[in-house]
Amino acid sequence: MRIVIADDAAILRDGLAHLLTARGHEVVACVGDADALGAAVAEHRPDAAVIDIRMPPTHTDEGLRAAIALRRDHPDLGILLFSQYIETRFAADLIAESPAGVGYLLKERVGDIDDFVDALHRVASGGTALDPEVVGHLLNAGRGGVRSLTPREREVLGLMAEGRTNAAIAKTLVVSDRAVEKHIANIFLKLDLPPSGDDHRRVLAVLHYLKI
Repeated sequence: MRIVIADDAAILRDGLAHLLTARGHEVVACVGDADALGAAVAEHRPDAAVIDIRMPPTHTDEGLRAAIALRRDHPDLGILLFSQYIETRFAADLIAESPAGVGYLLKERVGDIDDFVDALHRVASGGTALDPEVVGHLLNAGRGGVRSLTPREREVLGLMAEGRTNAAIAKTLVVSDRAVEKHIANIFLKLDLPPSGDDHRRVLAVLHYLKI
């Protein structure tokens, strides 16, 4: 996997690059601001970009605005937001712009580099990878389209948004795989998702969950 890293903290981006390279991935560029990020993606055409939300010059939302622009210009690029901050409104804007292949992880909650790499693989493949705390904020925001779901179905959909497999969802909720399959089938039905590949419908279900 070819990766661009954008973070204004030099130690963090260089350390992350070293860890990813040690696991067999190619970090094609490490940059510290949004302009350099756009240029690096245009030059190297990576599979995924790891982007901090707050970068120079104002350290507010430069990374998010750059991510939205990148998805518009490079729709196949996987975007993994990697930040200390939760900005759900801007995350929804990013998803609305180009929905599949978006992740959002919180720096202080990533304790295992292998979990981070798994998340990066998911977004590069068109899936999602959302921190549970981000999912919780989205759920509390009352996103439209999920109000018809039962509390358990909302739990299952939230775990789907984190990128969990059926088996992982069953283990987390202490239920059978068959029960999870039934909940997911009900979610697809209530969200009026057309028959298609299961992976595609999972992404569509997550989009319903995240959209305003």
